Amino acid sequence: NLGYHGSHLSGRMMPARSITSSGVLDIKSAFAEKIGPMQEEIKAIKAKYGDEIIGTCTVTQAYGGMRSVKCMTYETSLLDSEEGIRFRGYSIPECQKLLPSAKGGSEPLPESLFWLLLTGDIPTNEQIDAFRGELAERSKVPVGVLAAIDALPKDLHPMSQLSIGLLALQKDSVMAKQYAIGTTKAKYWEHTLEDALNLMARMPEIAARIYRRSFKDGTFIPSNMRDLDLSANYARMMGFESPDFDDLMRLYITIHSDHEGGNVSAHTVRLVGSALSDAYYSVAAGMCGLAGPLHGLANQEVLNWLLDLRAKVGDRPLDKAVLTELCWETLKSGKV
Repeated sequence: NLGYHGSHLSGRMMPARSITSSGVLDIKSAFAEKIGPMQEEIKAIKAKYGDEIIGTCTVTQAYGGMRSVKCMTYETSLLDSEEGIRFRGYSIPECQKLLPSAKGGSEPLPESLFWLLLTGDIPTNEQIDAFRGELAERSKVPVGVLAAIDALPKDLHPMSQLSIGLLALQKDSVMAKQYAIGTTKAKYWEHTLEDALNLMARMPEIAARIYRRSFKDGTFIPSNMRDLDLSANYARMMGFESPDFDDLMRLYITIHSDHEGGNVSAHTVRLVGSALSDAYYSVAAGMCGLAGPLHGLANQEVLNWLLDLRAKVGDRPLDKAVLTELCWETLKSGKV
């Protein structure tokens, strides 16, 4: 858990907000400044509230996957059923206003949201420029990883291909190598951060390659991280050229960057990571959880439903009566 600043146990305490960012340009140094205060904060919370009971669990909840059981801390986001999500205390409109955006773009860069999630601070344009440069340096995907993906059946589900691609990257895990030679617990965060940054830099090319081989003609568009931000580069590798699509991708990735810690994929990543499995193992496991129809695959099911709805509407007028009839048809069939 690479989060800092303002834990919440019950799901109602809002994370602390900090507009002023550190003057350091590299993200590792900025995060390193937070480690000491974070450790002291946790010590203070445990000393003061260590014996407090924060929740209970009924037999029904135990059988139901511990739904609504308060049993973890999570600092980086808070989801409210009425208000929506907040990242480090900031709403999506506030993030759109405060976070650095691309030149000529209007939506926040996911790179800046990542900085906010990690440090709790709103980054400066200079910090994000430096961070983008660092990601570009880390973005080269090993040839063997691309070959492993290309060896997979093209009709294998993209999420299965993605999990395999992430595991193929594991050969370069800094955490795994450092643990094998005898690192210290105090340096776990450094090794994990290295893996997380490498994974973040390389994942777009892997995802774009899977998209092109699964849904297009199997021709690939080279990465250009040196000249483009992460979202625009991802869009180009997928085959999209529109600046409007670039901005849409920035917003889409930004608002999907975090979703509290109790959902299947986020909780899986943390659970697997608690065994000191490195980021590649942990995130790949999280992607397997995300692929489930009651989690991330629901997005695919919604798109399929909309396409099916359009086909059923046919030449009929697209009015409330027709849509109501078709929606009831889905509901009465027992589908979610």
